[in-house]
Amino acid sequence: MLHRIMLLLATNFGLGYSRKAPGTVGTLAGIPVFYVVASCPAGIAILLWGAIMVVAFWSAAVAGRHFGVVDDGRIVIDELVGYLTTVLLLPFSWSTALLAFILFRFFDIVKVFPANWFDTKVKNGYGVVLDDVVAGIYAAIVLRFCLYFFQ
Repeated sequence: MLHRIMLLLATNFGLGYSRKAPGTVGTLAGIPVFYVVASCPAGIAILLWGAIMVVAFWSAAVAGRHFGVVDDGRIVIDELVGYLTTVLLLPFSWSTALLAFILFRFFDIVKVFPANWFDTKVKNGYGVVLDDVVAGIYAAIVLRFCLYFFQ
């Protein structure tokens, strides 16, 4: 039963099974979670982000073993964590959510160092998630720059 729950979580409740662009589709799960987390006090938001990241490490490792590929395309909980890294501690707005989505997907695809190192060298649940956290950090920097200068 726990194995099934981990697979459900690793695929963002099945979004990872999308035939086209599962990473992009999986990232969509971040928008409603951003809405909920943004309504929390900062300390709670950070705790929730950390808890989701721990679950992501675990479920990605379980799913990687299940699918036989460490970073199988169906594993998209890492996109959720990366997206939440991008928007952590920001107030929710649709413009912020959509710009964060675009920026995170860009940095997740480009994989600027050290994201590419985690992606190619760390072949376990940590590597699967941490390359997206790094992409989320890069996206967060650009997002905050945009929000500061263009709002």
